[in-house]
Amino acid sequence: MNAPWKANGRDAFAAYICDEASLDVLRPVAVEMGWQPEKCAKGGLRNAVQSLSITSSPNILMVDLSESGDPLNDINALAEVCEPGTVVIAIGQVNDVRLYRDLLASGIHDYLLKPLNPNQVRDALVQAQAIFSAPKHHDGAVAKKHVSTAVIGTRGGCGASTIATSLAWLFSAHHKQPTALLDLDIHFGTGALTLDLEPGRGLIDAIDNPSRIDGLFIERAMIRANDNLSILSAEAPINAPLMTDGAAFLQLEEEFRQVFEMTVVDLPRNMLINFPHLLSDVNVVIVVAEMTLASARDTIRILSWLKANVQHALPIVVANKVHTGATEISRADFEASIERKIGYIIPFDHKAATQAAKLGQTFAEANLNNKTGAALKEIALAVRGASDVESPAAPGKGGKGGKGGPDAKADGKKSLLGKIDIKAMLAKKPKAAASAK
Repeated sequence: MNAPWKANGRDAFAAYICDEASLDVLRPVAVEMGWQPEKCAKGGLRNAVQSLSITSSPNILMVDLSESGDPLNDINALAEVCEPGTVVIAIGQVNDVRLYRDLLASGIHDYLLKPLNPNQVRDALVQAQAIFSAPKHHDGAVAKKHVSTAVIGTRGGCGASTIATSLAWLFSAHHKQPTALLDLDIHFGTGALTLDLEPGRGLIDAIDNPSRIDGLFIERAMIRANDNLSILSAEAPINAPLMTDGAAFLQLEEEFRQVFEMTVVDLPRNMLINFPHLLSDVNVVIVVAEMTLASARDTIRILSWLKANVQHALPIVVANKVHTGATEISRADFEASIERKIGYIIPFDHKAATQAAKLGQTFAEANLNNKTGAALKEIALAVRGASDVESPAAPGKGGKGGKGGPDAKADGKKSLLGKIDIKAMLAKKPKAAASAK
């Protein structure tokens, strides 16, 4: 091997070994690889954690687990101080297949048994270096198809989170697609709660350390809901304000595109305002509304923003919790005000929602075969086919509540609420809808 390899500004290699005998085997091999023998230091895993907490981690790290009482837990501590992309080779004296598999599952590249053999060490280091030497490219012809969906509620309590978790479950369990659910209600998110899971600290850690987000981080930080569904959610302390520029969210979305086929982002309205770039690569935006005056107003505002800023995404308006009796605004008036057909209508079903909560299941899972479940399944099908839609204004297939359709052409001279006379509605006049000007 040639001169020391430091292409990305980090040291190529470092080792923390407990005993002199192993160091005597390792140092000559390190010299053969073109690395300084001083990079092979005395000390085990604890020394490595202490050292790497104040210095940058190397590209290849060899660490001795011989003095560790709980190797798996200590490896997780090591992951906290290692930079993304570090290849870790562990050394130990416990010949246990289960430990070996657990270590590999935690992200370790290889596990070598003592006493060390020079050929064994050399082969492990060559394989580790090959990871960095191999060209990284993506073949566009065989690129994995990925559809990213943002679910935005026009008003609090309209059921956007219920729809987001239901779609994620349908993609993963009903359609067997690897799916990521990202709940961006950092303080009051219900994604994990709906799936009867503990949210963990993955999302908080990602926000605090966005530079550490990579494939290994995703594997460790996300909570597995089923074989195909992983979730990032949080219950951050309400006395801790969200301090981020949104870089972590963008990095998470990028990693999701590499690992999953479907991404569902439960996006609160305030996050849309603070981090509009979150929708830069989204394929579908589901706007969840209720048949109310306030929801109609905010649906118009959100659709207008999407038209101006996210023209590449397909917007789908979903009316949720629709009562069979009288509603605050009729469907015709609602559609006239937003200048768009409602894509799908989900009936109000308090009994079904209660049953899902009692079972610790998503709404779709608990009600797969009733009317509300059927509507959710049709929405899922529309989202899955979103990458085949050429234009956001392309006609959509009708849902259970009625046919979806292309956007009505917006007329900049019209009032925001189109044909609806808002003042008349607020004054509770007999006719909510006035004639068009």
